[in-house]
Amino acid sequence: MDAVYRFALRLTGEPDAASDLTQDTFLRAWENWDRYTPGTKAKSWLFTICRNLFLRRRERARRHDEIVTAVADDDPRNVSRESTVFLAVKDRDPEGAFWSDVVDARILEAIEALPPEFREAVVLSDLEDLSYAEIAKVMDVPVGTVKSRLFRGRRILQERLYQYALSEGIITDEGREA
Repeated sequence: MDAVYRFALRLTGEPDAASDLTQDTFLRAWENWDRYTPGTKAKSWLFTICRNLFLRRRERARRHDEIVTAVADDDPRNVSRESTVFLAVKDRDPEGAFWSDVVDARILEAIEALPPEFREAVVLSDLEDLSYAEIAKVMDVPVGTVKSRLFRGRRILQERLYQYALSEGIITDEGREA
């Protein structure tokens, strides 16, 4: 469940939305347990369900906003959808805080800044430890596409985090010319 939550958090960027997505993922999995193929990794199956739910919701929200924008005076994206009662505590997330402590905030920012298709591949591979085949199934793309997206996502991260890695002593610049 923690892995699905972390994946959902990387997709949504919001702890509350990630919790809802995780809950709905497990509900959908329970409702469709008869469709699970024994002998395959349940984790990959759950990630696939999670991703599909996320994409479906994002598309629905986009269409909803377009309709409301067409008939409303104010852009719905500028109106808060959260009750003011919860605004004071909406950013408290103990699990998210723990995850942020394990992986440096600068690294998480760099991952979050990746284009979505690269970010998904990097998160599933490097943070959730899925194989290329499992990632391909979750993302519904060929294995070659997964490898390409991982290569490009990691290359972007490497470029963005190089100076940071030097300053933190993670790597040294020995053998390089200034």
